[in-house]
Amino acid sequence: MQEQFTKLDKFIDNLKSKDGALISVLHEAQEIFGYLPEEVQTHIAKKLGVPDSKVYGVVTFYSFFRTKPIGKYQINICMGTACFVRGADAVLEEFKRQLNITVGQTTADGLFTLDSLRCVGACMLAPVVTVNGKVYGNVTPSDVKGIIEEHTK
Repeated sequence: MQEQFTKLDKFIDNLKSKDGALISVLHEAQEIFGYLPEEVQTHIAKKLGVPDSKVYGVVTFYSFFRTKPIGKYQINICMGTACFVRGADAVLEEFKRQLNITVGQTTADGLFTLDSLRCVGACMLAPVVTVNGKVYGNVTPSDVKGIIEEHTK
C-alpha cells in the first residue's frame, strides 16, 4: 500500500496549486486505490491542508466516489426512463436475487458489485446493463444468469 501512497503523493506534489484540487485528488486516489478508505481520506486532508471533515463531506456527497472496495466486475443497471419503462426494475431484481446482494453491495467472493445509474445514453437498447463498461442491450430477467456466467468462466 505504501507504493500507492507514494504515487498519490507524487500526484499531489506536482499540482500547480492545491487550492480547489480536492476533487481531482480524490479522483486520482480512487484510480490508484480502487476506493477511498478512511486512511486515504485522512492522508489527502493532511497533504492538502484541509479538515478531514471536508474530504469526507465531498466523498459522501458525490455518488461516484466509493468508500468500500468494489468487485472485479462492476454491474450497472440503467434505471433511466426508457430503461425503467421497458423492465429495468425486473432486471435489477433478478441480479439482486442471483447475486444475493442489494444495490451498492459486493458479493462475498469479491467478484461482483451491483449498482444502478440514471442513464447510459443508449435508450434504443433499453433496458441496458453494463459490466465494466461492456454494454448489454434489450436485457430481460432471463438474460441475467448468462451475463453473470460470462464473467465467472
